[in-house]
Amino acid sequence: MVIKVYLASSSGSTAIKKKQQDVVGFLEALKIEYTPLDIACSEENRMWMRENVPGEKKPTNGIPLPPQIFNEEGYCGDYETFFDAKEDNQVYAFLGLPPPPGSKEALQAEQVPLQNGTDPDQEPEDTPQEECNGVENGESEELAGEEAAEEGGEEVAGEEEEDAELADGAELEEDAEEAEEETRKEASEEEGEEGEEEEDVEEQEAQEEDEQPVSEEEDQAGSEDEEELRELEEPEEPQSEEEEEAPVTEEEEEEGADAEDEEDE
Repeated sequence: MVIKVYLASSSGSTAIKKKQQDVVGFLEALKIEYTPLDIACSEENRMWMRENVPGEKKPTNGIPLPPQIFNEEGYCGDYETFFDAKEDNQVYAFLGLPPPPGSKEALQAEQVPLQNGTDPDQEPEDTPQEECNGVENGESEELAGEEAAEEGGEEVAGEEEEDAELADGAELEEDAEEAEEETRKEASEEEGEEGEEEEDVEEQEAQEEDEQPVSEEEDQAGSEDEEELRELEEPEEPQSEEEEEAPVTEEEEEEGADAEDEEDE
């Protein structure tokens, strides 16, 4: 027996896509083999699906929408009937398949003939209604307990996964902060080294300027400037009386004598 699921790969409806993913994902989770048939790429698949869906399952316009599920040529149902069977743990019965041993559906099937402690082929004996109700209530309580335990286990697993994700995120943040600090330290160290190198270069240039020899022209210019400064600083010496009185020559004396004789005459 082959389960056929008619799908529309290029459907523009998000609701149809979600329903198709729900059906396919659940079948894969239960490891039920199925064959997907795309009605968007094959006109033959589309026409076969429309012709083999029962009239009571078709909408008012007469065109059934995917997903539609078949077992070989037999119609199983659409998404709504599949969802109801999943909620009632009757998926294998919905698909027309025998439930695997140990599954919930198999356990439920085994408990049904043992309700009265007799073989299901034998005629049932008259049993008080209270006992039947007690058995049914006990079974429902057991099923409810199992479902609650499974839900609790799923919640615990989900919390553990969330805690692990949070721990991983915290570790990643710490690693990122450490990396940023290292880059900052390296940048500051590089800046310090560059500043030291610049200072060393400036000191070397200053030393080279001090050590450069002075040329002869610069020496002469410097000595001339020093001499001018000294002359300006030295005070002028007063001239002596002898220097002020110039010596009288013999000619001047003779002229002076002649002038005196003329005056006497």
